[in-house]
Amino acid sequence: QVIKCKAAVMWEANKPFSIEEVEVAPPKAHEVRIKIVATGICRSDDHAITGALLTPFPVILGHEAAGVVESVGQGVTSVKPGDKVIPLFIPQCGECSSCTSHKGNLCSKTDLGSGAGFMPDGTTRFTCKGKAVHHFVGTSTFTEYTVVHESAVAKIDSAAPLEKVCLIGCGFSTGYGAAVQTAKVEPGSTCAVFGLGGVGLSVVMGCKAAGASRIIAVDINSDKFAKAKELGATDCVNPKDFKDPIHKVLIEMTGHGVDYSFEVIGRIETMTEALACCQHNYGVSVIVGVPPAAQKINFDPMLLFTGRTWKGSVFGGWKSKDSVPKLVADYMKKKFVLEPLITHTLPFTKINEGFDLLRTGK
Repeated sequence: QVIKCKAAVMWEANKPFSIEEVEVAPPKAHEVRIKIVATGICRSDDHAITGALLTPFPVILGHEAAGVVESVGQGVTSVKPGDKVIPLFIPQCGECSSCTSHKGNLCSKTDLGSGAGFMPDGTTRFTCKGKAVHHFVGTSTFTEYTVVHESAVAKIDSAAPLEKVCLIGCGFSTGYGAAVQTAKVEPGSTCAVFGLGGVGLSVVMGCKAAGASRIIAVDINSDKFAKAKELGATDCVNPKDFKDPIHKVLIEMTGHGVDYSFEVIGRIETMTEALACCQHNYGVSVIVGVPPAAQKINFDPMLLFTGRTWKGSVFGGWKSKDSVPKLVADYMKKKFVLEPLITHTLPFTKINEGFDLLRTGK
């Protein structure tokens, strides 16, 4: 039956969240209804609020979470009620060209990019005050209960602490995977990481795990440097401290540019700086931050002509349904830490305060 519960509804762009009672319809065939236990706040949610990431309103945002299966629709075999799970904003249908290729992970069933705001069948499971409310990238986790497609949920270790492993639903996996999966950072290499939010710090952890000898962390907020160093950064650079453009500073620091650079902010200016700071012939630069809608990059093609590689990475290149349970298992084996990425824990009703903390770099 229909569940009535609390959700943070975004009625229109650039407004605060409104905590409302919503109705959550039961799961249809091949769908799963989840009780959300913990959800992270990600800059991509904020991009949807400001219009930098296109999404229809009203909407229930949120895509980085963990919870427990409440009920399943007909034909669901991979999870059952009571299972601990992580919703997946990049699903894994197992049938499309990206899912069947070992080269990619961006399942064609994802709503990222199209931003339709519906379940795969073109309808929504949320209603509020008699109005249909849109889904967000197939997950919508800023609610006590959500409905996702079976291809967009992964069953995880029943002993996993949900308030920690929720970060594997986006931030940690996205950053860590950009280093170890997409860039394939090699032992002894030099790396530069632009942006030291939760995802950027996860890139730092990935570079360190891959054996990078030098990891240069770049941010205009020097308050973030202590944590970056704790997680493996060898140098920290604030572009505001220099007259020269930051790519020149990094080339000077390294002699020839870095082997790998990562843009984890989502600004076109830093994307070109990150490309320019990597070694002119075999350097690899990875775009990890969501690029803003309707903005174009102008850059000198000579930057690529000499051999650099410019890549993008969504969800760290992981095939979601296969990889998320393994990443949770690795966390349980203490192969990496998540605790330093958690700066604040707030009750759900204080979600607007959480976004204020995000926007002020705290």
